[in-house]
Amino acid sequence: MRTIFVTGGAGFIGSAFIRYVLAERTDVEIVDLDALTYAGNLENLAELDPVRHRFIKGDICDREAVMAAMPERCDAVFNFAAESHVDRSINSADEFLRTNVIGTQVLLDVARMKGVRRFVQISTDEVMGSLPEDSDEFFTERSELRPNSPYAASKAAAEFVVRAARETHGVDTVITRCGNNYGPRQFPEKLIPLMIANAMNDEPLPVYGDGKNVRDWIYVDDHVRAVCLAYERGRSGEVYNIGARNERQNIDVVTSLLDALGKPHSLIRFVEDRPGHDRRYAIDPTKAETELGWNTRTSWEDGLRKTIDWYRDNQDWVSHIRNGQYRDYYKTMYAARLESAL
Repeated sequence: MRTIFVTGGAGFIGSAFIRYVLAERTDVEIVDLDALTYAGNLENLAELDPVRHRFIKGDICDREAVMAAMPERCDAVFNFAAESHVDRSINSADEFLRTNVIGTQVLLDVARMKGVRRFVQISTDEVMGSLPEDSDEFFTERSELRPNSPYAASKAAAEFVVRAARETHGVDTVITRCGNNYGPRQFPEKLIPLMIANAMNDEPLPVYGDGKNVRDWIYVDDHVRAVCLAYERGRSGEVYNIGARNERQNIDVVTSLLDALGKPHSLIRFVEDRPGHDRRYAIDPTKAETELGWNTRTSWEDGLRKTIDWYRDNQDWVSHIRNGQYRDYYKTMYAARLESAL
């Protein structure tokens, strides 16, 4: 049996990765470390094999906790743990710098001390900034890092920390960068689950600016399969961009959701844009396709249908998430914007 160490496994993408690995790699067992901050949810880990999956609550910035949790014979570390929402980083960058930069350094240090074979850093296309709106340019692995938000800057810094560990200490590292993920169990501060939840409750759907910002959308299961292949087949020290070639304007995503739910477009409210809002992301995934043998398997239409069906069928999960701290956050981010948009 191979043992891998996953951080952030109670989150949206991390938990999808764990479910994929347990289902597709029968020779792997997982130790899962998560601090269970606002976006971490143990419900995401329900019904997993308790023999092959062991959960530990802990903070990746806590060196002693990481030392105690990371197995002695560990084949790989997958760092999904991150503060990841741009809006929150605009309000306060401290947590993003702490978790995304210091936490990554702690993991690298402990991985090196324990002789971990490979370190996989899950990054984001946002480190490469924004592309011109009307162009045929795409992000590649050679694109310059030009982050425009505190969140993106913290993830770019984490990439440099990973690079330094390889160049200075010889750590075997691979970095993956992905576009906008969607699918079941995503925290409803993100666009698609936010719009689904509001639409199902006939609440206004706040859309930033003119709604024409372009994102490259990928179904989460396609993303985590690419991460697994990067670990198994990726070349040491390389970066792999993961994208579905699925560029869509935010307003088109929102109207597609409303149409699928049978809700009127009149629920849309265009609200004040957020500062420094990147206009367009678009990924060229050729390197991942050719070197890793990876391709997307889920079309936009099928992925959207499966996502909507999951939220419809899991109203208890949604209601748990939308209570408490999330309500306070939603009020802070959107109440004034929605009021001025009326």
